[in-house]
Amino acid sequence: MPLSPRAALFWDLVLGVLGTLAFLIDLGADLWAASQYVLSGRYLWAALVLALLGLASVALQLFSWVWLRADLSSPHAPKPPGHCLALLHVLQLGYLYRCMQGLRQGLLVWRQAVPSEFDLAYADFLSLDISMLRLFETFLEMTPQLTLVLAIMLQSGSAEYYQWVSICTSFVGISWALLDYHRALRTCLPSKPVLGLGASVIYFLWNLLLLWPRVLVVALFSALFPRYVALHFLGLWLVLLFWVWLQGTDFMPDPCSEWLYRATVATILYFSWFNVAEGRTRGRATIHLAFLLNDSLLLAVAWVAQSTWLPSGCLLQRLLPAAGACFLLGLALRLAYYRWLHPSCRWEPDQLDGTWGLRSLEGRQLPQNRRMAHLAKNFFPKGRDEAAVPWKGEVNGVL
Repeated sequence: MPLSPRAALFWDLVLGVLGTLAFLIDLGADLWAASQYVLSGRYLWAALVLALLGLASVALQLFSWVWLRADLSSPHAPKPPGHCLALLHVLQLGYLYRCMQGLRQGLLVWRQAVPSEFDLAYADFLSLDISMLRLFETFLEMTPQLTLVLAIMLQSGSAEYYQWVSICTSFVGISWALLDYHRALRTCLPSKPVLGLGASVIYFLWNLLLLWPRVLVVALFSALFPRYVALHFLGLWLVLLFWVWLQGTDFMPDPCSEWLYRATVATILYFSWFNVAEGRTRGRATIHLAFLLNDSLLLAVAWVAQSTWLPSGCLLQRLLPAAGACFLLGLALRLAYYRWLHPSCRWEPDQLDGTWGLRSLEGRQLPQNRRMAHLAKNFFPKGRDEAAVPWKGEVNGVL
């Protein structure tokens, strides 16, 4: 049964707290693993863990700062002066500041007997940016960290307790980010359909089941050829970056920051599918799936041909068949989701026109998160009744 509005607000607040805690726990697990590598004399592994952590954090702060600068209208809730915000981002605390701001706004809305439209819209505005940043952090830091830990375990032939903690926290963080991103996109739909438990489970499973084999084959290749995995990533990343550029993305407020977004999307596409362009995506998704599948098969063949270099064990012989089974099951669930559970809707032009759009009953402009609404428009197709009819006031796809 659908939750009551107050129960739904409380559940959203609980999810926000859990998401913030998951981020902090994963950060602590990575720092713990790096310290253990240093104490055991494995300085290269510690440097790699810290490098991935640092690069992802810098990218997150850049996204957060650019978005704050782009939102010219004054938000409803007070925020620190500009120099304080800049200092927070320099200290790598911009994402945590956003999380605290979102939790504060969520608590404000939940405590109101009858929340105003403006407060609800502003809470959604904040949570959408947090969800997007969490997704970026997942594929820029958690997924590479998971691949690195698996490669270290395969190469050394042993697993320490802190490595298992890192793997568990990475899986929890990835799972949480995928579900939270899907839920955030659903909130951008004009009809706002309820995200059912079945749709959430299937969406989460097909993403995780297709991501796990990819992470495994990259980890196996990294364990065998640690000097060549960087070249492999760079080569594929450049191809994917060029592909993203060809699709003409327009997500960030200026051309320079748009390249940061394209580079991040290319990193996501190295591991999983991410739609960045409007229109029917079946062809692009099929091309990406075939491209990643062929690359993963080549990496698996390289592992089979040279697997004698790694420590022997029956577990290694079962990894590839298990990965193949996961891939087939994930592909079947993906087809089922897009066949029966993926919604199409009728988009209204004024929902994508700027950061501040509709007016509330109080006469105040309601905040509209144009960034996430744009992605949701790409993710969820138009209904059949409007697919062939252009919007009024639309010329060449631009409002």
